[in-house]
Amino acid sequence: MAATQDNAAQRAAYWPVPIARAIPAAALALVITFSADHSAQFGLVSFGVFGIVSGIVVGLMAFLRLGESPVRSYLIAQGAITVAAGILALAFNDGGVRGLFFTLTAFAAITGFLELYSGLRSRRRFVASGDWVGVGVFTAVAALVFLLIPPGFRQGFTGPDGVHRVLDASVVVVGLLGAYAAIIAVYLLIAGLSAKWGTQTAPAATSADAAKHEETKA
Repeated sequence: MAATQDNAAQRAAYWPVPIARAIPAAALALVITFSADHSAQFGLVSFGVFGIVSGIVVGLMAFLRLGESPVRSYLIAQGAITVAAGILALAFNDGGVRGLFFTLTAFAAITGFLELYSGLRSRRRFVASGDWVGVGVFTAVAALVFLLIPPGFRQGFTGPDGVHRVLDASVVVVGLLGAYAAIIAVYLLIAGLSAKWGTQTAPAATSADAAKHEETKA
């Protein structure tokens, strides 16, 4: 019963964290989806804003809500790195395709590793470990995908309206950034709601176990 109570307490403290993290990710996905501009500069600016907001959210929520987590310091560091990546993207938003590739790849590789490490280190000790492993894997895979796209990629095509268009590396990478943000937003939202519902069902389960224990004693 003590383990159940601890689990419920962790869920109660944790559930606002992924929901708060999902908000800037969802905003980034929507901005990219509904924007016709997929240039490298647009990608750097949109990621820069996301990085600063998301990093502050991660660091602040980890500090305020995850006092019992054995990896809180790693998550705070992850938030600081995300803010730094956002500032770098905004400061050098004219860095072109190579600047976009470098910023996104470095961000995804470092933060993906940190979140994956946090999840693995807190496995079986904190309810959020599985969520952190999931986000860490998604982010690390994104880093590999960004790394494998040739910065000089450029291919012309004719659209269904007969207009000639060009698909280049910046269009592909900004589109993938939006897809990554959408996946992370949905994943984190589900994780937060699952944790919240867990806090609501845990007391009921504990009461039922207590009643069953009393019947057994009687």
